[in-house]
Amino acid sequence: MDCDQIVDRLKSMSNPEAVAGMARFGINPNNTYGVSIPALRKIAKEISRDHALAQQLWATGIHEARILASFIDVPDLVSEEQMERWAMDFDSWDVCDQCCASLFDKVPLAYQKAIQWSERSEEFVKRAGFALMAALAWHDKLASDEQFAEFFPVIVRASTDERNFVKKAVNWALRQIGKRNMNLNRMAIEVSREIQRIDSRAARWIASDALRELTSESVQKRLSNGQLRTSA
Repeated sequence: MDCDQIVDRLKSMSNPEAVAGMARFGINPNNTYGVSIPALRKIAKEISRDHALAQQLWATGIHEARILASFIDVPDLVSEEQMERWAMDFDSWDVCDQCCASLFDKVPLAYQKAIQWSERSEEFVKRAGFALMAALAWHDKLASDEQFAEFFPVIVRASTDERNFVKKAVNWALRQIGKRNMNLNRMAIEVSREIQRIDSRAARWIASDALRELTSESVQKRLSNGQLRTSA
């Protein structure tokens, strides 16, 4: 399938009710057809990896085409320029998160970009920094604890950002790192308590929500048994 054929297929799968539902969950309804993620993953399997096609799909500006582009692009061919360009195009949290968790976390620059983007002012670029941290904690099984510990000061600094899409990503990163193993769990709990002492509504929410999960019986039991985390 070429780009035009894929776009035609996405249009044929349009679901206005799904678009309305997505809008209620804070997803940008513009240029959106309401095609589900499982359906997009099925199309991605049919296409396989294709860097050039991914660029064409992204350039359409269509919500689902951009998510699909992140599913089929080739991580080793993704340049820093592309990462920056795509990040600046983020206009919805789901495109941001899918791109970070399906593509950018596999690019060699992922750890560098996570920190760089966490310092940016643009809401979805900043979210992408923390979405990358969460995705790396989830997917990079060979990374050291030290690599993730470097994210903790960044998480503390960003914990006062009141913007909804940022604070939820900060919380997500903190929880994912803290569910990786017992050592990082202890560190994440300590960081959460540090954040909890900050005079900020966003910080208090981030900390209390993270502590609720990180100190829960289910997480503590799994980590004490040495089990790898398996869910977001």
